[in-house]
Amino acid sequence: MDRINVFLNLIGALNDETRILILAFLKANGELCVCDLQNILNLKQSRLSRHLKILKDCGFLYVKRKGTWAYYGINENLSVFHTECLKAIQELQISLPPLQHITCNKEM
Repeated sequence: MDRINVFLNLIGALNDETRILILAFLKANGELCVCDLQNILNLKQSRLSRHLKILKDCGFLYVKRKGTWAYYGINENLSVFHTECLKAIQELQISLPPLQHITCNKEM
């Protein structure tokens, strides 16, 4: 993929309020299980998975599989542009729901 398409994919990924909330929440709380994100953000699993895939495909997120669970977090080796986007999201000072782990985390 050429640089323009990479840029457009990244900008497209940021053009959604739910994805901004996901990035803000993961930046504030670190790696989390999909089940926790689903519970915290009150999203159906299919919709959340779609948002997570978009953020992963454009380089913001990594995924780790542990048994039947998937854990997502912010990539450590981000481009300068990715990092600046995350800083801009933090500057929005979004009011985030409290972190509440649910049962799936206790199984691991």
